[in-house]
Amino acid sequence: MHQEDQRATLRFRTPNVADGAAIWRLVKESGVLDVNSAYMYLLLAKDFADTCIVAEQDNHLAGFVTGYRPPARPGSIFLWQVGVAAEARGQGLGKRLLAAFLQAPGARGATMLETTISPSNAASKALFSAVARDLGTEIKATECFREDHFPEGGHEAEELYLIGEFEPARVDQLNY
Repeated sequence: MHQEDQRATLRFRTPNVADGAAIWRLVKESGVLDVNSAYMYLLLAKDFADTCIVAEQDNHLAGFVTGYRPPARPGSIFLWQVGVAAEARGQGLGKRLLAAFLQAPGARGATMLETTISPSNAASKALFSAVARDLGTEIKATECFREDHFPEGGHEAEELYLIGEFEPARVDQLNY
C-alpha cells in the first residue's frame, strides 16, 4: 500500500475495551516493548481512554499510544507506550500517533510531555526530539529508573524525558 493510500485509510480514535486485547497482542508481537498483563491494557482502554489513542486501518490495529495525566503534575501528560504494527512501520505513523495523543481529550491544557526512554533507543529519542522541535520547545533527559530498580535482570535503565513547556495551541498545529 502506498503511503498516501495508508494515510487516507488510517483512523485515529480513543480506544474501547475491545481494543485492550489487540493492544496487548501488538505489544507482544513487537518483540521490543515491555509486555504487561492483558488486564492492564484492558484497564487503560476502559479507564484511561481519554489519554490513549489507537490507529485503525481496515478494522485492524495499526498502532497505539497509551498514557495518563500524573495526579501530582496536572500540567503534564505522560506517554507510557507507543507501538506500531510491523506492517505499518517506517511510514511516519509513530509521529502521527504522538500528535493524536497530544490532541486527545485527556491531554487538553497540558504544557509538558513526559516519557521514559532507554538509553539505547535511538529511534524514540529522534521521534521525541522532532516533536519537541515542532512544538518550539526543548527536551531534557534525567535519570528515572536505574537497571537495579527492575526486579528481573536484563532491563535497561529508563531515562525521564521532559518535553516542554509548550503552548497548548502549538499542539493543534502538529499535522503529520
